[in-house]
Amino acid sequence: MDSIKIFNLRVDNITLDEAAAIVEKFLMEDKLKTIYTPNTEIVMAAKDDRDIRDIINAGDLVTPDGIGLIYGSKIKKKPLKERVTGFDLSIKILEIANEKGYSLFLLGGKDGVAKAAGENIIKKYPNIELVGYHHGYFKGSHIGHNNHEEELSIIHRINEVKPDIIFAGLGFPKQEIWIDANKNRLKGKVIIGNGGTMDILSGNAKRAPEVFQKLGLEWLYRLIKEPSRIKRQMVIPKFMLYILFSKNVVD
Repeated sequence: MDSIKIFNLRVDNITLDEAAAIVEKFLMEDKLKTIYTPNTEIVMAAKDDRDIRDIINAGDLVTPDGIGLIYGSKIKKKPLKERVTGFDLSIKILEIANEKGYSLFLLGGKDGVAKAAGENIIKKYPNIELVGYHHGYFKGSHIGHNNHEEELSIIHRINEVKPDIIFAGLGFPKQEIWIDANKNRLKGKVIIGNGGTMDILSGNAKRAPEVFQKLGLEWLYRLIKEPSRIKRQMVIPKFMLYILFSKNVVD
């Protein structure tokens, strides 16, 4: 699988369809495979945090979820094929699961979000076997409580039902930390850190209108809806300045 590095963070150079085909292969294997979907904000955070960078670099599939990554890679003559968002890949995974009858466990969101997401998933994808769900507000390794009884209880619950697919929507960097800390003791085939995907699937949040998606301006839509995100969104112009005026940032 072809990939590039942005600030030493690996990003796989694949299309959404290619990513879906890789996931299909993962689902035929027995060892749990990890999927991370870094956007521009995550790349900038990983630039200054080696632990996070190492976690993502160790992923089995790392997709470019950020229009800034696409533009930056083109400017540096290492063009990524296309943006592959965590949400879009999650939907592809649900389509695969529906076609093949795979099982799914949902972990994340506020109390009730995973349950509502699961109910909506089953309505749209009736062949998926929803084997469990749990909210994301528990004490675990993602917040410095390694092997806490709440975490161990959730892991036991997941391993009892042995899901083919696990959605871990704990938000960055908690989901990445949690997946990495527990990947060797989870019984499953694929786990994806997919942030706010469950909020959208539950109906608690809306994705940006299609016109914003096509133009790569979902970040602007979210900023309009939530002006308090301005500090977070400032990483995008900062990223582009690094791309334009620094050497050896993309390999």
